[in-house]
Amino acid sequence: MSSSETEPPVDPAEAVSVVAPQLRALRRRAALTLEAAARSAGLSPAHLSRLETGQRQPSLPMLLALARIYGTTVSELLGETVADRDAVVRAADMEPTVAGGWTYWQAGSAGRGMQALRVHVPYGSQGDIVRVHPGEEWLHVLSGRLRLRLGDTVHLLGPGDSAHFDSLTPHRIAARDTDGVELLFVHTLLQAPTAALCLGPATTAPHPTSGETP
Repeated sequence: MSSSETEPPVDPAEAVSVVAPQLRALRRRAALTLEAAARSAGLSPAHLSRLETGQRQPSLPMLLALARIYGTTVSELLGETVADRDAVVRAADMEPTVAGGWTYWQAGSAGRGMQALRVHVPYGSQGDIVRVHPGEEWLHVLSGRLRLRLGDTVHLLGPGDSAHFDSLTPHRIAARDTDGVELLFVHTLLQAPTAALCLGPATTAPHPTSGETP
């Protein structure tokens, strides 16, 4: 069963209205210019400016990259606050958030050294950004098939398969099937704003066609 059948949809416009001012405020808190933040995230200054003014909707990879650069979490970028860092996160409390066609649920507490998400990756809307940054990532496929590129190697993962890799390895994920893929995703966070100085540049990979095979 897809996530859209079990969870109420979230209006993407509402997410954008919250994200846009948060992006600008957190960039300024990190004492980063628009140009410096955009360069670290692998974006053009014009693109980041449009995100900050609500003219463009950020994808989940963009939110993850900007959260690392600003030393914060995706939750804070979205204006979410958590009163207490409870050890248990109940399914009923996992509100879905839509960003750039992706749907995700916070599966862990905010303010931790790792961030845990349940993510639905749609087919054909992954963009062309290959990420490179310090840290580690772990993912586990719940349903569907995932195309994972690590460096020059492409892996096809099915339900029950997992991957654990160093985030300094250039990486990119995409749904292999038209129904998309649902996965659990855990990554380490860079908590200090100065961590942006340590980030390797994001690179742009050739945009694959929908019929590309691993």
